[in-house]
Amino acid sequence: MDSKRLEAFTDGVIAIIITIMVLDLAPPRAGDLTALRDSAPMFSAYLISFVNVGLYWTNHHHLMHATESVDGRVLWLNLALLFWLSLVPFVIRWNNDTDFAAGPTAAYGVVLGMAALCYELTEPAIIAFNGPQSRVARAIGRDRKGLVTIGLYVVAVPVAFVSREAALAGYIAVIALWFVPDRRMVTGD
Repeated sequence: MDSKRLEAFTDGVIAIIITIMVLDLAPPRAGDLTALRDSAPMFSAYLISFVNVGLYWTNHHHLMHATESVDGRVLWLNLALLFWLSLVPFVIRWNNDTDFAAGPTAAYGVVLGMAALCYELTEPAIIAFNGPQSRVARAIGRDRKGLVTIGLYVVAVPVAFVSREAALAGYIAVIALWFVPDRRMVTGD
C-alpha cells in the first residue's frame, strides 16, 4: 500500500483529535478578563497537548514522505498510535476535573508514553518492510531521541505520584526535545 493513504487517514484523525481538544475548552462564565485566570490550568493543558499532538503530526508527515510503502503491520501500529493520541482529550479533561491530581497526571504521561512507544515501533516496521537501504532506514539510524523520549515518560509517570510539577516538567522536556524539527527525514517539502 502506498504510504500516502496512511498519511491522509492519520491527518484526518489528528484533525479530529485537535478539534475535540478545543471543544473541551470551557470559556469562563464571567465577562471580565480576570475570569480567564481560572481557565489557565485547562488552557495550559490544552496548549501542551496541542503541541504534543502537533509534534506527532509533523513527524508522522516527514516519516510518511520518506516511506515508499507500508504493510499491514505498519497500518496496525499506526492505528495503535492513533488510539493513544485519541485519548489525549480524555486525560486533559480528567486532569482538569480533578485539579490535576496525581493519578490523572500520571495517566497523561502513560497516554503520551504509549503514543511514543507506538511511533517508535512503527519506524522499524517500516524499515523491515522497505528494506535496510530504504530512505527511512538511512534517516533513522540509531534513534536516541526516541529512546530518550520513552525514558522521560517512564521516569515522569511514577514521579507524578510524588510531584505533579516534576512530572509535568518531564512532559515539557519531551516537547523541548522534539520542538526543534527532527532533521533526519527532512524531505524539502
